[in-house]
Amino acid sequence: MRWFRLRALLTVNLVLFFVFLIGLVLTGHAQDNAELTDHGQPTETLGQYVGSSSFGEAVFENWESEFLQMGMYVLLTAYLVQKGSAESRPIDEATPQDEDPRDHRTDREAPWPVRHGSAVVLKLYENSLAIAFGLVFLLSFWLHAVTGAASYSQEQELHGGMAMTTWQYLGTSQFWYESFQNWQSEFLAVAAIVGGSIYLRQRRSAQSKPVHAPHSATGG
Repeated sequence: MRWFRLRALLTVNLVLFFVFLIGLVLTGHAQDNAELTDHGQPTETLGQYVGSSSFGEAVFENWESEFLQMGMYVLLTAYLVQKGSAESRPIDEATPQDEDPRDHRTDREAPWPVRHGSAVVLKLYENSLAIAFGLVFLLSFWLHAVTGAASYSQEQELHGGMAMTTWQYLGTSQFWYESFQNWQSEFLAVAAIVGGSIYLRQRRSAQSKPVHAPHSATGG
């Protein structure tokens, strides 16, 4: 139980991810088969659906927006502040995150890149969280385009239209509509937690200020 308690936040989120992913697979499979039946086409198995462009588009379209949100959130909170928000770094105060890792080369428990990494390795490591989110966003963006083009082409062919390449699909309003409808909601959610945490509280949450803290107190 102690092992789980020390890893509960990550574990529970991963379990919820797989639960909802399975829900997406089952409902998406049913929806796709209903559409195929409406067009007089043979239905597909669950395995075929999981390997289909329709499923890939549904997954990567959302991953794209999520990792854009998290990557931008990491960068914006590194340089911008919001008075009173639990999500903001302290105003005009130094924090442990500001310390130069090069001053901690001799710390025995410091990560390997800090203790032994070259200048380039350390530079990459001190920005690795934003870099990782950025790379996954770019990969998801491209996979959204690839699977979206295939799914869009299949739909066009069902209605007697023409297929198109990934690059052609990137130039369509359909692709950008799918992206923007997710991107806007992600940044609304970030704005809501940044602004909401000024006046609202959740006891015991790391995303909230102490319940007794004044509205003007900034997190960090």
